[in-house]
Amino acid sequence: MGGAWQIGALAAVADALDWDPRTAEVIVGTSSGASTAALLGSGVGVEELVAAQRGADGARASVRRFFTSPPAGRPRVPVPLPISLRLAAAGIRSRSRLLALSGLAPRGRSETAFLADIPEQATHPATWIVTVDADTGARVAFGAPGAPPASLRAAVRASWAVPGWFPAVRIGGRRYLDGGAYSPTSADLLADLGLDEVVVIAPMASANDESVPGVAGRAERLLRAPMSRIVTAETAALRAAGTRVLLVHPAAELADLGPNFMDPRRRLAALASALRHVPVRLATQGIPS
Repeated sequence: MGGAWQIGALAAVADALDWDPRTAEVIVGTSSGASTAALLGSGVGVEELVAAQRGADGARASVRRFFTSPPAGRPRVPVPLPISLRLAAAGIRSRSRLLALSGLAPRGRSETAFLADIPEQATHPATWIVTVDADTGARVAFGAPGAPPASLRAAVRASWAVPGWFPAVRIGGRRYLDGGAYSPTSADLLADLGLDEVVVIAPMASANDESVPGVAGRAERLLRAPMSRIVTAETAALRAAGTRVLLVHPAAELADLGPNFMDPRRRLAALASALRHVPVRLATQGIPS
């Protein structure tokens, strides 16, 4: 569902800027954003992404199938063993709540067959898929200079490996997890590249005390709050480096999203909500629709 909101937001930004995201110098994706980045990096445009979310004929069958056959909204019962005590210890040392909780989470057992339609390789030369080493807590952006070799599909499977939900993915003899355990966006990876502008689309960030309403929303806020702080710090690092930043995250539409970002029943509502709300916020920033 978070990915559906992200695609709606991306479509709104692309329309407002009269810009094709496939022309970005670097495309970075994490978790559900990893599959979005992989598809953009494989030549799939924004209009096709929106059509595929809707199951419309404007998208090729493989892309349409990927979005209209999402994983279940609840995980299979995980293996009652922690993913990695070393990762938990690394999180405690670095004062990262996300890494510590990820290490202590049980080992996921849900299937990732839905990712079979992700291409094996990207055509864009700088498609970076962010993951976390399950034992050291180190952030690894597959596709970036110096990263270990991996197919695009394997990297996306690793970035989708939500702790407690999907199993860690072995690449080159090491285990990797969802890059969101380190950062929801990893925008700071771009700070030293001298880019003119970076567009950051962050479904798991919000401003101030904005959160999903209700009791379940309070639990969701335990993840959203630290993720929001991370995104704020990363965008500040980009601006300090002289890079313009356009940050887009949910606000009023949090009420439409709900507390479970894996809920497939809210997918189309999330897409529609982003297409409705994001252009309004862009306009208040002086960006025309």
